[in-house]
Amino acid sequence: MTNITEKVNDIQEKIQDEIEQARAVCDVSGGNSAECAAAWDAVEELQAEASHQRQSKPKNSLEKYCDANPEADECRLYED
Repeated sequence: MTNITEKVNDIQEKIQDEIEQARAVCDVSGGNSAECAAAWDAVEELQAEASHQRQSKPKNSLEKYCDANPEADECRLYED
């Protein structure tokens, strides 16, 4: 769980940096400029990633095992 928390914290720092950068770009380029819109799009993308990572649940031991050993019998996937 700590790993997810660390990733979210890193993204939160990046979000703050992008917000500051977006405000600066919009001050220079104007609030209706393409550069301003692109800067805020970058902020939104980071916020969406942070939300996704918060929702991600840690893998259980079988999932970790199957990631490392996809050919194992326990990891076979059958289609109907």
